Amino acid sequence: MSGTDGRIALVCSCEDTMRLDERAIARGCGAELRTAEQLCMAQLDRFMAALGTGRPLTVACTAQAPLFAQEAEQAGAATPTFVNIREQAGWSAEGRAAGPKMAALLAAAAEPMPPTPLVPLESRGVTLVLGRDAVALDAATRLQDRLDLTVLLTGAEDVQPAHAAPFPVMQGRARAATGWLGAFEVTVDGAALPRPSSRARYDWGPSKDGATSRADILLDLTGNPPLFPAHEVRQGYLRADPADAAAVERAIAAAGDLVGTFDKPRFIAFEGGLCAHARNKQHGCTRCIDLCPTGAITSGTGPLKDQVVISAEICAGCGACAAVCPTGAATYALPPPAALANRLRRLLLTYREAGGQAPVLLVHDAAQGEPMLDALARHGDGLPARVLPLQVNEPTSLDLSLIAGAVAWGASAVRVLLPGRRTHGAEGLFRNLETANAALAGLGLDHATPRAAAIETDDPFSLGEALAALPRAPFAFAPATHQAIGTPREMALQALRALRDVAGSVVETVTLPALAPFGVARVDTAGCTLCLACTSVCPTSAFTANPETPQLRFLEDACVQCGLCAATCPEKVITLEPRLNFSAAAASPQVVKEEEPAACPRCGKLFGTKASIARVKAKLSAHWMFADPARAAILDFCEDCRITEATTARIDPYAGPARPVTKTTEDYLREAERKRREEQ
Repeated sequence: MSGTDGRIALVCSCEDTMRLDERAIARGCGAELRTAEQLCMAQLDRFMAALGTGRPLTVACTAQAPLFAQEAEQAGAATPTFVNIREQAGWSAEGRAAGPKMAALLAAAAEPMPPTPLVPLESRGVTLVLGRDAVALDAATRLQDRLDLTVLLTGAEDVQPAHAAPFPVMQGRARAATGWLGAFEVTVDGAALPRPSSRARYDWGPSKDGATSRADILLDLTGNPPLFPAHEVRQGYLRADPADAAAVERAIAAAGDLVGTFDKPRFIAFEGGLCAHARNKQHGCTRCIDLCPTGAITSGTGPLKDQVVISAEICAGCGACAAVCPTGAATYALPPPAALANRLRRLLLTYREAGGQAPVLLVHDAAQGEPMLDALARHGDGLPARVLPLQVNEPTSLDLSLIAGAVAWGASAVRVLLPGRRTHGAEGLFRNLETANAALAGLGLDHATPRAAAIETDDPFSLGEALAALPRAPFAFAPATHQAIGTPREMALQALRALRDVAGSVVETVTLPALAPFGVARVDTAGCTLCLACTSVCPTSAFTANPETPQLRFLEDACVQCGLCAATCPEKVITLEPRLNFSAAAASPQVVKEEEPAACPRCGKLFGTKASIARVKAKLSAHWMFADPARAAILDFCEDCRITEATTARIDPYAGPARPVTKTTEDYLREAERKRREEQ
């Protein structure tokens, strides 16, 4: 991690309000270090001089980032990278010891992040206002010059008609709704037009159930339950209690701005070929569907029947699906897991190289985390010197690979900052924290205080107290230095194996909680018939057949615990066991069951197994069609020779027993007479 990459790091002490440990910073930041005391004003020439070199530039100041970006633009230079070392490191009761942290923050900021993919949404301003009283009419009146409006009143309250009718007013109850900004569809029951003669209140004409209304924007002022799950993040759906005047005002203001073309991030990158949702009409993994708070994920249909479908337009970006996807079919895109892992790796390894010890990784977002860290630095003791903040788009998108990677690269603890009120999609994050702690416990690396946990608070001082109270629990070994490569699941496995190696652990297997993405699919071989149905549905080829001989093989490293094999097995002899297997056997296919193949008596062709043929013959032995041993022997032949044998031996497999001889009354009398004579 040492040395420079041609980059210049400009670090300002902000008028000497924080101490700069130049030796520690230079040792780890990976750039040529240049310092200042008032870079944004009296020493702006130092910034311009660095800019003039044409080399990549990192400026350790975010407060004056607009100024520096403006100067770079006017000079025709590339915009520098900015990083906050003041509120996150220097302004702290432990600021004098924050040199290694500053170096780590500078190095991590230099890691490139790919551009954000976007999804366009277009709204022409067609708006459906849902209301119960005159509040809805007043809102529509105020928006009529900006939006194309229709008001739908529930009819629960009497509403006096407007003097004029600048927009349609109808009665109806919104039963269901689908869609997003620019593409809403509402199912309306009791849809009715007002009578022209309505006087003191609206009188309604004949009603109709199941009517459909399409709109770009929904303004819900009914006070009824929301039409969408996690409605707060459904773009284009604005909801306010009609009794809350301030909330109504905010909704009206927001609605008026929702006309035009908007770009929203494509939060999730999805590769349908990796999805383990379904095969052969059997459902396996439903982790993402179960956790999605917005309903953006559904089972696919038609050509996509074996996978899920993620609506980029509905997705609000919590990342719960990516956090728990066992195959890497769904990955978070802001930024991609590999890019974020590279930044995390550099942050932690640089901190150690600069002299830091027992770092604590604090994962936070911009909306909640940045203001809290700012408040803690300005009005409290600031972050402890060993707490390394890492900003992500959504903490709930944190997958197991990043948690395990953080510990492998030297973090003595991982803390994820969440709002005091549990956020949408947090279940997946807590599942990953539980899995990480179980893996660490199995390796003997746990601690009385959990290594990985969340801090749920909106109070910056409570956050500071929780971080300061964390015990120093360093590992007694140097961190791993491996690169993160592959899917999140592969990166998680790399990290856990690397951690086991550097810790010198001899543990072979570790039990994991349910729904972990690693494990074994156990087969009760006594009941297995080698039908190989499991091999046809396994999405990762963990179960495979041997084309040369009747054999079922299992590769544990490939098993994602989706459950498709267990759901498909006709004998129901497969069970799942979540675990980590560090042995060499997990990395190569192991024979689960094999049987001696059956050879055709006529041509010698291998087909099926002797045991399966014996089972079939035993089951059919009581059937009249195979009561004759000659017919039963046909089952010993292959599918081709079976036809030949039946033809040459003149065996009709469909022939029944001989038909009884028809007898007349005279035949019975004659037979009776013969018996009488024989008895005499």
